[in-house]
Formats: sequence, structure tokens, C-alpha cells
Amino acid sequence: MQGNIVYIIIIPIVLLAIDFYIFKGLKTAFPKRRFIISRWFRNLYWASSVFLITVLILGIFVNLPVGIRGAFLLLFFLTFIFKIFYVLFIALDDLRRGIVLLYRKLKKPAAPTREAKLDAIPRSEFLMKAGILAGAVPLYLIKHNMSKGLYDYRVENVKLYLPNLPKAFDGMRIGQISDIHSGSFHSVHDMQGGVDLLMGQKADVIFFTGDLVNGVSSEVNRVIPVFQKVRAPLGVYSILGNHDYGDYGHWDSPADKQKNMGAMYQAHKTIGWDLLIDEHRRLKVDGQELGILGIGNWGELSRFPKYGKMELAVKNTDDLPVKLLLSHDPSHWRAEVIPKYPQIDVMFSGHTHGMQFGVRTEDVQWSPIQYVYREWAGLYREKHQQIYVNVGYGFLGYPGRIGILPEITIFELKAGQDPLYKA
Repeated sequence: MQGNIVYIIIIPIVLLAIDFYIFKGLKTAFPKRRFIISRWFRNLYWASSVFLITVLILGIFVNLPVGIRGAFLLLFFLTFIFKIFYVLFIALDDLRRGIVLLYRKLKKPAAPTREAKLDAIPRSEFLMKAGILAGAVPLYLIKHNMSKGLYDYRVENVKLYLPNLPKAFDGMRIGQISDIHSGSFHSVHDMQGGVDLLMGQKADVIFFTGDLVNGVSSEVNRVIPVFQKVRAPLGVYSILGNHDYGDYGHWDSPADKQKNMGAMYQAHKTIGWDLLIDEHRRLKVDGQELGILGIGNWGELSRFPKYGKMELAVKNTDDLPVKLLLSHDPSHWRAEVIPKYPQIDVMFSGHTHGMQFGVRTEDVQWSPIQYVYREWAGLYREKHQQIYVNVGYGFLGYPGRIGILPEITIFELKAGQDPLYKA
């Protein structure tokens, strides 16, 4: 909580400083336009600045309805993209001015001619106006392409090294999908492509790490036939995410909400998945075993529920040489798993979606969600424990994915130490 307060103080200060810098650039870009120095424009500019900062703070730290929170964050970051591009041009102009000023001081030139004075202003105007255009171009490209990424499923191949892995499991392939969010899909036909891609990977076992729906269990009905095709020789194991409990729905009575919860349990059963609720399964191959543990949602941030009970999931698992934990929210790893449950070898999560916005390549990984979640996409390690965060199969909040594409993860279990890891 203390860390959140620091962010709530620092973020507005930084963003207001950026907006002040941009306001200065706008006055340079339009020196002959009287509206730029008018009171109404100044008030409108700063009111919009405060509004967007408020939107960001509410979207990150307040428990708003999911659609509203997603729309707020998208609105902020789209405007922020424009601002970043524009700030670069303002900084370029300030650098140019500084070099010119330094040159003149060192050279000690004569008084500038009228032509030089006239030339100095248009250069700044040009850069400021070019900056506005440069900021508008990525916004157009984002708007034009954001929906194209919704069904552009990508397979991420990951090797998981486990020193205590029984020989029978060496080379076993695990598939993971997460965050289907059935209620968001426009096209059941298009989402089928991801299932076909997953099944083509021939995984031995498959994990689904929560958020089958957005708010009510009935959303899943139309996609049940699609996900009934998700099968694996050693089983498909699933857990619940924060959206699966009906907490974001509107219920006439507690009994209605409980009925919805029962329908959610039945949906997993109808699909054919083994739903783990604070319990474990023993996976047996050639007489050897490892543990698959699954818990209810457990999120460190106050707006997400802490339903999961690790003490129940780990009960009677001490003899298992390897324990794989399915837990929807990655914040659970640092908040509870690492300090209290060192026997957990790998945790599989989802939840973040990579915010459906950012950059993810072999060399660069960035998203605004990293300022909320320390582990938000891919594989992380802390001493002997590991976590993998899948950025999701579906989408939520806004109908688009920009740079962070829907993911199907395929893990290959390997006995021994990771040769690339240095403790």
C-alpha cells in the first residue's frame, strides 16, 4: 500500500511536468494564433491534463468495472503516445537552440541581422508542427491495426529446467492458455484458430490458468464446443480467475450469485477440464510422480480477491519431488509463494494480458502494466523458484491487441540446471 501511495504522488508530478513542456511547444508551434494564449484554451488544456492523470490513477489503483477501467487506461496511453512523440521534437528544438546559443557565445558574433532573427522562429515552428504530425501518425496506425491482433495467436516455446524432475517426465510437453474471456469474443469461428494451433503442438498435459468469462458464467455457453476440443493424453487442468466468481456481475440475491458459481463449476466439467480449487493432483508416468496444484484467485492488490488457500493445496504433497502451481494472479508469487512455500518449483499464471499494449520481442519487452506487476509476461526466476506469466488467449476492456499478441505457451520439462541461469 505504501508503494502505491508513492506512485500516486510521483506519477502526477512527472505527467504534469511533461504537459507543461508540451504546452510550451504548442505556443511555439502556433505563435500567431491568439487562441493558444487565451484563458479558455489554457483552462481546457490543464483540465484535460488533470482528467487524463486522474483516469490513469483510477484505472490502476481503483476497483472500477472492468470495461470502464480498460477504456480509461486505453484513453490515457493513446494520448500518452502522442505526447511522447511530441516531446521528442520539443527536446530536439531545445537542443538545436542550445547549440546555436553556445556557438554564438563562443564565436562572439556581431549583432544578429534581421534575416537571422526571422529565420530562428520558422525553424522552431516547423519542428513543433512536425512533432504534432509525428504524434498523430502512430495514433492512426494503432487505431487502424489494433483489432487485427485479436486472433493472431502466437506460440511461445519455453524450456523449464527442474533439478528434481523425475526421469519419466524429462521431455514432457505442457501447454498453457489463460484468460479466455468468453464474453469479449466477436467471432467464435476466429477463436477456433487458437485451439487448432494449441492442439497441433501435441502437448502431453494442458493448463488453463483462469478467467473463462468476464462476469457471468453464461458467457461461456457459446464457446463450449470450441474448448471441448482442448484435450491432452495426461489431462487438462484448470483454475478460476478473478472474473470467474461473479464478483463483477449484478445479482438480485446472494442465491443468484451462488447459482452462477455452480454454473461455472459445471462449465469446466462440461468442457472436460479438471478444475482445481485449493487442491492437487498426482500426475503419474512409469511409476513416478509430480504434483499439479491449483488454487482459487489470490491477488496482492486490494481490488482483487484472495479466495485461494495454499495450505489446502499443498496438503499431503511433501513426498512429491516437483510441484507445479496454477495460480491466476502473478502477484501471488512474490506476496505468498516465495516467502511461505519454497517447495513450489514453478507457478503458472495469467491475468495481466500484457495490458494488450506494448512491445514484446526477443530483445525488448515493455508494457505499461509492468508499473503495476513486477512479473507480467514470460519466465521469471527467484533463486530455485520460477514463474511463467501467459499474456492471455482472449481480450478484455478494449477490443484490440497492440504489440502484445494472444499467446499459447508450450513448455518442455528438462531435468537439471538451466545452463543459461546464473544464481
